[in-house]
Amino acid sequence: MFFLLWLFVLGLISYFLLHNGTSRITRTPVWLLWLVMMAPALIWSGWVLVNGTSKTVPPELVIIPFLVCPFLYWFLVQLGRKKITSETAEQVADSATEPANPQPPLRPIDQAEEASLRDCFPWSIYFLRDLEFRPQAVICRGQLRTNPEAAYQAIRENVERHFGDRFLVIFQNSLSGQPFFALVPNPSSKAGETPLTDLKTSSLTRPFLALALVLITVFTTTIVGAQMAGVTEKALQANPSMLLQGLPYSLALIAILGIHESGHYLAARFYKIRTTLPYFIPIPFFLGTFGAFIQMRSPIPHRRALFDISIAGPLAGLVATVPVLIWGLDHSTLVPLSDKSGMLNFDSFTPKFSLLMTLLSKLTLGGALNAETAINLHPVAVAGYLGLIVTAFNLMPVGQFDGGHIVHAMFGQRASMAIGQFARLCMLLLAFLEQGLLLWAIILFLTPLNDEPALNDVSELDDRRDFLGLLAIGLLLIILLPAPRVLVQWLNV
Repeated sequence: MFFLLWLFVLGLISYFLLHNGTSRITRTPVWLLWLVMMAPALIWSGWVLVNGTSKTVPPELVIIPFLVCPFLYWFLVQLGRKKITSETAEQVADSATEPANPQPPLRPIDQAEEASLRDCFPWSIYFLRDLEFRPQAVICRGQLRTNPEAAYQAIRENVERHFGDRFLVIFQNSLSGQPFFALVPNPSSKAGETPLTDLKTSSLTRPFLALALVLITVFTTTIVGAQMAGVTEKALQANPSMLLQGLPYSLALIAILGIHESGHYLAARFYKIRTTLPYFIPIPFFLGTFGAFIQMRSPIPHRRALFDISIAGPLAGLVATVPVLIWGLDHSTLVPLSDKSGMLNFDSFTPKFSLLMTLLSKLTLGGALNAETAINLHPVAVAGYLGLIVTAFNLMPVGQFDGGHIVHAMFGQRASMAIGQFARLCMLLLAFLEQGLLLWAIILFLTPLNDEPALNDVSELDDRRDFLGLLAIGLLLIILLPAPRVLVQWLNV
């Protein structure tokens, strides 16, 4: 039953990722792409249902689907690929801002305005060579003659002086590495529409919706927490007050997820980016929630803002996770190690799959934790452990994950896509060593590698942010990588 639940969760997540990531670039039906990418999981599930979990899946059923399905997926995407250009500035702007109902004209500016636009590019800052007119943008190509930050600031001010808030000014690197400007229609420039910097509109934040989702999530996670505490359905019916035993797990998990998303929210507000309040996703089974999220409704101004907003969530979540996890481990009990012990068995948990979990467990439980024992996690420890997993999952340097945004801000969009592909392959190899990570590997392979650029996507980060980014990557590694054998023997775990 638990295995089928994981398959159901995987199916929902993968369909959502495919629908949002591929519908804009290919005409191939999403359901067909979903079926191809889910084929390995469906094949393994069928084999397990027929033969049981006691037998190991044959190597050919593991290797062949992973080799064939990604290639078939790529072929189907290319078969239905829409004609797009190498620079997708107009698509980025459309997805980063609220859509406008009327279609913009084929030529966003007329002949007289073209002369004004050319005056916006001083030759000493950005030597303009040519303009390309597209339905959604004016592409301005030339040669950069000063530092990117000063160039973007000067060009944006000139455009605003001539055209007001009619256009968003985007500064990106082309596939050949040459910086170019793009002017796209600003959907918030119309009379009567809310400015991009207005953060007080209740139609955006929806506080009553956010509060209702929090309360529902408290209820669903409390039910799950009560089950973790050993409260049976029969006992709950006889004494409903026993449901309160699930509150420690519920409040701990919601606090961790809420602080994580609040980090993103406060950082976005600092940069005057329109964003929703954190929304929780309650479910009446599994862990009681699928997590929380925020939505940013205006473009990110530059890579510094992209970095700060992205790293604020995992760091804030980690600050909340570690003390909760230590407290939960201190109130957990030790049980004999068995064949069923593992990273997904909260009743017989082994921390050796993670260097950080190994160190925290040994620090908290001391000599009582050894090679012959496992941990029966307290519900609060489960919440802390899930918080650590959420932190690591968000730090994966792939696409729209926080880690994908971080490496994009550090190294640029092209380099981040290469890093994301490498990370997906490493995760797949790691999943062969620890089967509990297989779900992660599949989700990562379903996640598009591309990330939405900032308005100024050329200016680089300072040394302090680069150092913090490397620390974030290091944190991901010590959470995901298993403890070295020498350390395990020295700690006797």
